[in-house]
Amino acid sequence: MSPTRLSGGHGGRRRRSVRVALAVTAALAIAAAVSAFHQPVREIDPSAEQASSEVAGAEMIGIRTFQPSAELRVDADLQYGVAADGTLLTLDVCRPPADAIGGSQPTVVSVHGGSWARGDKANADWRNVCLWLASEGFVAASVNYRLVPEARYPAQVDDVAAAVAWLREPAQVERFDIDPARIGVFGGSAGGHLAALLGTLGDGPLDEGARVAAVAELSGPVGLGAAELEADAASEWLRGIVGEFLGCEPHADDEACPQAIEASATAHVDPSDPPFLIGHAAGEIIPVAQSERLAATLRASAVPVELAVVPGEAHSIGILDEALRERVATFLHTHLG
Repeated sequence: MSPTRLSGGHGGRRRRSVRVALAVTAALAIAAAVSAFHQPVREIDPSAEQASSEVAGAEMIGIRTFQPSAELRVDADLQYGVAADGTLLTLDVCRPPADAIGGSQPTVVSVHGGSWARGDKANADWRNVCLWLASEGFVAASVNYRLVPEARYPAQVDDVAAAVAWLREPAQVERFDIDPARIGVFGGSAGGHLAALLGTLGDGPLDEGARVAAVAELSGPVGLGAAELEADAASEWLRGIVGEFLGCEPHADDEACPQAIEASATAHVDPSDPPFLIGHAAGEIIPVAQSERLAATLRASAVPVELAVVPGEAHSIGILDEALRERVATFLHTHLG
């Protein structure tokens, strides 16, 4: 992965770049090491409740209004790595019908939400996201990543980065007709945070390592620093899940919890970042100011960005109705081809 920026001068930038590069390399190569040392391998296997979608209730809103075609193809539970703690990392690949493929395809990595502590790549709502992306002509890779409390930041973004790098390997490029120069990321809620962070980490070419060429994210809590949470009047619930994710007390200041800034997409923006589409509901549980601030920060660095604020209180892929799906698909096609 390319060098990553962190506030605090060039020394901090170099230290962070080494950590990110080593994390991606380790995540891709660790399977052999685990085997060699006979470390037990365990799957991410959340209970039915833990695997549930972040879209509460049974209301037919957002992505639930999408009806997939039976011709779409799914390759489930593919291993993309084994983490250093022995966690087996898997993803699902959703593809257009075989007769719709014409040469290498753009790819979108799909990152589920769930407060970094629950959710699953294949729950009904996120499987629908995967199938919707495939219906739009993308190779879609719906990713599982390690969850809180067993794993805390930066495990989750390291896992998603490793998935992107895995998809660029020649074996996957050939198997799934992937164009490695055209990989983007889509996420919602905690997955939106991870998508935004992945997009702002690193600099240099957008077609190498774990870099992505476009980011679409919905309802992501993207600014985790104390000042941002305070300015946005963040709820105790939001402060609580952020603290659990970072391994910090909910009201800790940034000196006591420096990883809060490190884990904030807003802290890493620069002109090398890919185009963004950010979606948010005006009255939802994540303050809309989080998305507005990220959009403003991206614009200030001359990064192309679209901000879609929709009415109501629905959250994450609960706002991904037909109109927003069309807008997101248009954005992804524009920047991924």
